[in-house]
Amino acid sequence: MTLSLRIFGILLVSLTGVRGLWDFPENFVVAKRNNTTPVTLTCGTKIDGPVTWKFDGEVIEDFDDYIQPDGQNLKVSGVDAPLLGEYSCWSGGEMLLSTYLLLEAEEEGESESLINCWAKSYDCNFNCKWTNSRYTAVRLGLDNECAKGGKLCHWVRSSDGGFQFELSHSLSPYAEETTMIELTAEAIVSLFVFRITTSFYLRDIVQPDSPQIVMCQEMDQNLNVTIKPPSSWSSPHSFFSLEHEIEYVFKDDGKVGRSSSSLIPKSVSKLRVRSRDSVVLSTWSQWTPWKNVT
Repeated sequence: MTLSLRIFGILLVSLTGVRGLWDFPENFVVAKRNNTTPVTLTCGTKIDGPVTWKFDGEVIEDFDDYIQPDGQNLKVSGVDAPLLGEYSCWSGGEMLLSTYLLLEAEEEGESESLINCWAKSYDCNFNCKWTNSRYTAVRLGLDNECAKGGKLCHWVRSSDGGFQFELSHSLSPYAEETTMIELTAEAIVSLFVFRITTSFYLRDIVQPDSPQIVMCQEMDQNLNVTIKPPSSWSSPHSFFSLEHEIEYVFKDDGKVGRSSSSLIPKSVSKLRVRSRDSVVLSTWSQWTPWKNVT
């Protein structure tokens, strides 16, 4: 006696727990929620003779209202959790194509907070981090082709196997920025796919690395602090200017002061510095480590 695919899927989920993916499969179809239109799965190529369909490695022998053959194709209706997984098309003992059927995930609250992006400069690269660790696979893509889920999208995966990404853009650092970067993320949890598209100007995510404290020169009444931009900052520095802020601690009473000038009081025990773009007033860099003043 054979089981229908729907009942088999329910039993499989209940017995083995939630099935899931740790990466995006080569071929997959994402069904939309509450969509009455059947999803059509194909063998990828037309051949002579009958084909056999398998679901998660098991031959589909009994078709029902949810799973129906359509020539060599397979139509899946009323897609929900028990019907999600790997469908493969076989001819004889040869697998012609394997396709995962996934389902559109429910929307996350405050979904824009799932992606945090920053740029160390106005050069061609910027970084992003996916902030929700319950997802098992994430990929990012730029431009409208990715936003609409097009096949020509160039997806970027994390280089470290985690959820941190480095992306490249084609904006000129010398021109006034009039075009927003359009970033799309796709994330998998179990057999559900969550998609979000967000837009931002590069200038809004710029955060320089910490600058370098070159030297402290004693003047008549003050110390003159020489600060150098970080090596990762855009050049020439005359065009990409930074403003600096110095925080210092007085020797006598331990009080803390700050200065946007390179001149600070002589009677300080230590200092540290941070920087930001002086034109767009970007996010401040992280503070440098404290430097003792002797």
